[in-house]
Amino acid sequence: MAVRSKNYAWLRPWEANMPPGRPQVSASFPAYVRRERGRWKARTAFSMVIEWEGALVGRVSVHAIEWGAQCGGSIGYWIAEDHAGRGIVPRSVAMMSEYAFGEGLHRLEIALRPDNSASHRVVQKLGFRAEGLRAKYLYIDGAWRDHAVFALTAEEPREGPFWDPSF
Repeated sequence: MAVRSKNYAWLRPWEANMPPGRPQVSASFPAYVRRERGRWKARTAFSMVIEWEGALVGRVSVHAIEWGAQCGGSIGYWIAEDHAGRGIVPRSVAMMSEYAFGEGLHRLEIALRPDNSASHRVVQKLGFRAEGLRAKYLYIDGAWRDHAVFALTAEEPREGPFWDPSF
């Protein structure tokens, strides 16, 4: 995807990747699409693109979905640098959250690096509550990085302009 290539430097400090010595996942676009379709069909991930004025500018997903007693998943997202700061991500996360709750998930969480101020604004705007820190949680940009965890359950109030469907 051209938008991903163009935004490589912008996204690199925040995106998880495989640690050294682990098998790398195929980076081809057809392989990526096959994996995403399989996960959607198995209901282990819901992924959607973020489109703005007809252009693909990002992605939002609920991944690592567990059903059974947990009924939860983790939200991940990215946005092109030239579209950051416009409220697109909070709205996209709100829409994906509503979709996931509508599909039967009970709990959603967002794990973000403590130094990612933009993502901290996203969880604040949406009312996700802080739950704590996961030490050395994900391998990102050459090291195991700590992540702050924020969560929201289906029965918690969802208030504010980003949750308004007419927004």
